[in-house]
Amino acid sequence: MLFTRKAAAVWLFLAFERVLTAQTPLSNHTPSSFYPGVETDLGQWDLDERPAVNATGHLVFETANSLLQHWANTRHRIGHTIVPGTIPVGTLLHHGAITGPHLPTALDWVAVEPDHSIIFCQGPIETGCWHLTLTVTRPMKVLYFDGSSAVNILEGTMDTQDLVAWSEMKPEWVDNEEQRIKDLCKWGQKYDVNGFVRMEMNFEIMICNFTSHMEVVSFLNLESIRIGTDAHNLPEDPNTMHHSFELMHSASWRENYPGETRITLDFSGLVSFYDTALVPSLVPRRVGLDRWDHRVGGISLEDIERVQDRLAQALARPPSTTSGIDWKTVLRVVVDRYASRLEFIQHLLNLTLDDGTIFDHAQQIQRQLRTDVLPYTVFAALPPNISVTANATNLWAAPVFRECATSHAASIVSRGTTLTPSERLLLQAVRETTHEICRVATKMWASGMNFGVDALYPAQQRPEVDHIHTLMGEWKEDVTQLISWLDWSVWVKCRPACGFEEMCYLPTWPFGFFPTPSAPLQVQWDSASLWPDPDKGEWKRPQPKCIRRREPYGF
Repeated sequence: MLFTRKAAAVWLFLAFERVLTAQTPLSNHTPSSFYPGVETDLGQWDLDERPAVNATGHLVFETANSLLQHWANTRHRIGHTIVPGTIPVGTLLHHGAITGPHLPTALDWVAVEPDHSIIFCQGPIETGCWHLTLTVTRPMKVLYFDGSSAVNILEGTMDTQDLVAWSEMKPEWVDNEEQRIKDLCKWGQKYDVNGFVRMEMNFEIMICNFTSHMEVVSFLNLESIRIGTDAHNLPEDPNTMHHSFELMHSASWRENYPGETRITLDFSGLVSFYDTALVPSLVPRRVGLDRWDHRVGGISLEDIERVQDRLAQALARPPSTTSGIDWKTVLRVVVDRYASRLEFIQHLLNLTLDDGTIFDHAQQIQRQLRTDVLPYTVFAALPPNISVTANATNLWAAPVFRECATSHAASIVSRGTTLTPSERLLLQAVRETTHEICRVATKMWASGMNFGVDALYPAQQRPEVDHIHTLMGEWKEDVTQLISWLDWSVWVKCRPACGFEEMCYLPTWPFGFFPTPSAPLQVQWDSASLWPDPDKGEWKRPQPKCIRRREPYGF
């Protein structure tokens, strides 16, 4: 056993030595910030300066990172983003024919999953129903509205579509889908847009012309599925409940990253209503509101015109004029790097500890924090005196903060004018988001160094228990505020995790959406809000829960 351990240690040393000798320095005097344009004034890297109250970079970041993901867009139903996209050749699309064996020739809907389209495949039990499957024969240009944009309710889900179709919100037309698709397609015709992507139980596409871009794969006479038709008030029969569950099950395949991959979005043409330069009129309307309450309603006429102009530019721009940056991956790399680590640090800080174990526990958390900032811990920034005190400042850690905050976007900053306005917005969103993540992570790590809980830089005397409690309290407040500010949907999950016969589920329109479908409108809602009371229901602020994957079902 001893020989084996020694042999392993020698092997590890030799491997590490080989890696070190294989690394050739780029320069004998590499600057602390390699990329031009990166701010070098350490005075602006204040570890105690929180983001502005009206900052929206983190909101642009999370909405862009969540595009075409069912979970995030069910959680926050009111969309704030419009993005051009393409449906690739070979993609299968599905359509349940309500009127019989007649191929649509003009305006109608298709689904990306047959589990979705088949609920519209209606016909008598004696003759069955007709279900159409199509394939895309040449790249189809589409426009995507994020959020639950196919949910016909008055609470703002249709706002961005209304602005494109009619240059104003028309709540009186909330259910007028025939007019909506007609006017959207009329608007999109001059940009060769043949579809509009939306989401309800799953993703759907409003097709402007069925004879363009697609051909028939099959048009089958199927057995009628025999389900109840009132989704607001689900029948209790097992067949209807089973089909309803399986529809939601198919949507769960696209819940999180990478989301719906059969639609390719052009991030260089993204338009966000969180863009404060493009839509300044919405800034004061969001003051003091939770994200659940953000609306596009109240936008000024001038801002509507700017949004439409930006959309027109994006749709008319040749692909060759964009930077080629894979923004979907740029955003996701940030989430991958920090999401699970921040979540785990928060978990460690929520554990109940006694005085006898709190020092060891603080050292564990400090090791986690050091891992977060290790790629940015420039040697010159380390404090010269390791015998620091709890009263020491964190000014010495400013270079670490700067390197961490600029690492993800510095190379993109150097590209300068090659970025589109949408890409500059995304760049700013990445910079603002990583700035705050790195501010908090560096501050927490530096505080651990100052308090003497870093095992690599121990204090001359073990910190007093009261000081460690103080440090842990500050850490807990810092990470809690950061996670709340970022509000990443990747952290929204069923706790504890669901069993094998269960599925984690967010309340999804229209299944059980209204508590009493037969009640008059004025009985269900008061005049202040069209939502059911969020303190009594789960519709405005959906919370995850485990539901059964077999009978008896329940939403």
